[in-house]
Amino acid sequence: MTTSITKPPAAKPATETRIMLGADILVESLVRNGVEIIFAYPGGASMPLHQALTRYRDRLRTILPRHEQGGSFAAQGYARATGRPGVCMATSGPGATNLVTAIADAKLDSIPLIAITGQVKTQVIGTDAFQETPIVEVCRGITKHHYLVTDIKDLARVMKEAFHVATTGRPGPVLVDIPKDIQEARFVPDWDAPMHLPGYASTQPQAKPEQVRQVAAAIRLARRPVIYAGGGIISGEASEELRELAHKTGIPVAMTVMGLGAFPNDDPQSLDMLGMHGSVYANYAVNEADLVLALGVRFDDRVTGKLAEFAKHAKIVHVDVDASELNKNKLAHIPICSDVKPFLKELCRIVQPPEDIKDWVKQCAEWKRTEPYKYDRNFDGILAQHAIAELSRLTQERETIITVGVGQHQMWAAQFYRFKHPRTFESSSGLGTMGFGLPAALGAQAAYPDRLVVDIDGDGSFLMNIQELATAHCENLPIKVLLLNNQHLGMVVQWEDRFMDGNRAHTYLGPIHHAEATGQGSGAFATERYPDFVSIAKGFGCGAATISRKADLVPAITEMINYPGPYVLDVATPYLEHVLPMIPGGMTVKDIIKE
Repeated sequence: MTTSITKPPAAKPATETRIMLGADILVESLVRNGVEIIFAYPGGASMPLHQALTRYRDRLRTILPRHEQGGSFAAQGYARATGRPGVCMATSGPGATNLVTAIADAKLDSIPLIAITGQVKTQVIGTDAFQETPIVEVCRGITKHHYLVTDIKDLARVMKEAFHVATTGRPGPVLVDIPKDIQEARFVPDWDAPMHLPGYASTQPQAKPEQVRQVAAAIRLARRPVIYAGGGIISGEASEELRELAHKTGIPVAMTVMGLGAFPNDDPQSLDMLGMHGSVYANYAVNEADLVLALGVRFDDRVTGKLAEFAKHAKIVHVDVDASELNKNKLAHIPICSDVKPFLKELCRIVQPPEDIKDWVKQCAEWKRTEPYKYDRNFDGILAQHAIAELSRLTQERETIITVGVGQHQMWAAQFYRFKHPRTFESSSGLGTMGFGLPAALGAQAAYPDRLVVDIDGDGSFLMNIQELATAHCENLPIKVLLLNNQHLGMVVQWEDRFMDGNRAHTYLGPIHHAEATGQGSGAFATERYPDFVSIAKGFGCGAATISRKADLVPAITEMINYPGPYVLDVATPYLEHVLPMIPGGMTVKDIIKE
């Protein structure tokens, strides 16, 4: 005997006036807000949402990650590459908590992210129901805003507000938690319902004309000015205005990790990156400056070191869209709450070059000539710095997006890859999240299928979200991974060497039977390469190769670039190499380590 099950008729795409399921209202809201791709992993409390996504498959691409964290970092990769909000979705409980790290990451780096979570039904919220977590409470301190939708009448308005909040002012993550019964309820949505955001400034702040004139006057009188440009330049779409200001005034430009690409590395005025692992010349310039134009930055501790000594001789102009950043870490002589793009436009209109900075520009150029980034070019193996420099050389004429994990390889990528354009370098900078690089590359590749997307990664970071190689293969996302494999947690090893007398405290990633009694790693290379990344990558359907000889590097990178699908190039690198220069945490440019 068989029992036939009658399936309910599939809901039709939304119209203006018909009754809709809550799940369809949410998905229609995504479409109305210009979303083209969502990274979503299903579960019991989000099944109605996924059913709705199948009804919109001709208007909205759903990419299935292999872990919710992978999906949320992929959404970030999309957002960082495009400037548009990335969208991720997970079920309740563990699905929702697996988004938490990426939400915190987006908050610190000011990335527009919409995180949607399914929730248990409203009548059992608070009863410790199966797969229940109070995700709004968990994320209260790491979101720009958050919602628990308990009335379907609010859903269309909430989604409109979520996108507005995520993308205006200082961008950031917004969480929308939607119980399953709200997804299954029916209602005629009011797409024109007014937003209700008391206390939220819906217009971008603008600098007052007298403030702009004050900055122009300071520039005119300066003798040793420096521009200190951060991620706000990129999120504010102000890179062209920054370049215009620099070229009109002749002022040298230093960038934060988040600001890389805002100003071309190959421009003679570029001082490249400043901060803990920034260039000697950028740190010297800021230390000696009499005027620092801090644009879209937050005076992060990895840039400033000892705050009292940072730019102590300079008048500081700080321009930021977020008023809470002004005077938070470093007092500014001219604090300006403004969207940086219109500020720079107006400044460029009225500014005149400094009266005399020829000697200063000459001094900066001399520092740059005598204190370049460097590595041992005679090393007979492959140094990570050399591999990155060669990748940079081979891809300069292509539209290329670089993502990174976190650690030494991240800093070497910031030092040795030459960036020309904004939104071409994706780095977990504020939170420093290992495992970011691979899924971020997927998001960038989904956004730009025709661009070359390369994840420069370390073996420690790569292992944290390695399962997303399956997503790359199944979703036809031909990302490349330049895996700089030193078998260790390289940055922690560097700190062990510098500050812990070289004692290895669980920083070796190979088999324990190869660890020496005195601690792992007495030689330049680990004794055994583990795991077998080539076999793993091929098992996921990706191309792969491994190299250790210097002569094989350029041919291998070329093969990786030209491979038609996702590809992992496993490069054996030594683990005793240190990222230099280095200003130890909390110290000053006077303490900089060069050798």
